[in-house]
Amino acid sequence: MTIKTVRIASLLLGGCIAASVFSGPVFAIGDDSSTMPTCKKGEIYDKKAKKCVKQQSANVTDENRTDYAYSLAKAGRYDEALAMLDTVKDQNNAEWLNYRGYATRKLGRTDEGISYYLQSVKLDPQYAKVREYLGEAYVIKGQLDLAKEQLTTIKAICGTGCEEYQDLNAAILDPSKI
Repeated sequence: MTIKTVRIASLLLGGCIAASVFSGPVFAIGDDSSTMPTCKKGEIYDKKAKKCVKQQSANVTDENRTDYAYSLAKAGRYDEALAMLDTVKDQNNAEWLNYRGYATRKLGRTDEGISYYLQSVKLDPQYAKVREYLGEAYVIKGQLDLAKEQLTTIKAICGTGCEEYQDLNAAILDPSKI
């Protein structure tokens, strides 16, 4: 091979490697890997179609709507999250109640958020995420004893290595992390 051929091959190989690095999947930075992309107001992310669609014409499941509401809340769009949760037909499940509590709490209505969390706990006492958020609400209210009870329960559910335990423990140690 000539030097020119080797250089061209090297450039092509380098380009392919760079393209593969930059064309991989994009993951949102955050503390919950289950969140999905958020769309413009009036749209919803359809997990099945893998794109944003108009909310009124969307034929998406309650689970999709609930997950999307959580993504909106994680993006700080709490009022939109609550409005999305209002479109869910089955509102009597632990996840829906947890996400409603989360968005409500983030809007500063901590007591109302706690009421949703407690309903969620009744439906699924082993749901670690709701225990984390309930504990964070207790930290906000200065009720560290109740927050620590939730931390103990989370430890029994998933151990000290799970995200829920670590996040609540960090919030108890430094409430500014909430």
